[in-house]
Amino acid sequence: MLESVGTTAFAGGKMLAARDGGIGLVTFNQPEKRNAMSMEMWIGLGEILEEFEADDTISVVVLSGAGDKAFVSGADISQFEKNRHNADAQKEYDRLTGVGRERFHNFSKPIIARIRGFCMGGGLAIAMATDLRIGTPDSQFGIPAARLSIAYAADSVKRLIDLVGPAHARMILYTARRINGHEAERIGLINQCVPAEELDEAVMSIARTISENAPLSVRASKMTINEMLKDESQRDMKALKEIGEICFNSADYKEGRTAFMEKRPPRFVGR
Repeated sequence: MLESVGTTAFAGGKMLAARDGGIGLVTFNQPEKRNAMSMEMWIGLGEILEEFEADDTISVVVLSGAGDKAFVSGADISQFEKNRHNADAQKEYDRLTGVGRERFHNFSKPIIARIRGFCMGGGLAIAMATDLRIGTPDSQFGIPAARLSIAYAADSVKRLIDLVGPAHARMILYTARRINGHEAERIGLINQCVPAEELDEAVMSIARTISENAPLSVRASKMTINEMLKDESQRDMKALKEIGEICFNSADYKEGRTAFMEKRPPRFVGR
């Protein structure tokens, strides 16, 4: 887990939030269950991201799992009997966790998944919904839906296909087999596979680089990529035009030009 100061607990301590300069740090903190994602943790994640979204000093967020055994091993199966035992119960579960999921999927700033250990099922869905994924050789990736007789969510299947293509997606879903970090990097499921002892520095180096760039430009890039991944008929081209105009009219654009001419690092403020 990344070192941080000023940690705040959410979801009864199962979700932790901290800050490191312009980097927001989020920890899934249920190591006794390999950080399996419970209903309460989804609510806590939503609360953390709401704070980070409103905080102009935060420009990028890193998600980590407590300990070295798991990022998120999946959904907390111990809650299935009570909260997800049939289709109607699943609908109620989706309603209760929906706010957290919506804030996560609509978060405007880049999110990096720092992955060590198990990243399975619902945990892999979380990782695939982030912007960048950095893992280790001993990480384990997989989708065990076929061993539980459940249908993996359509939006997560779409993200899987977008990342690895239909052939690898079929292999992962049909066999329910696990793959390691090297294989995940080879097929495009993660961006980088680095030695475990280099994971923190690799993740934080990327996060710091992003945090030093112009926030409006990074936000525009994230928005544009997300829109381009949609079907053409569903793309919000008006929003992309507006964010482009905001960038060109910003003080940061002027600062970027001035810093380039003066041969100095730019000092961006997000406006």
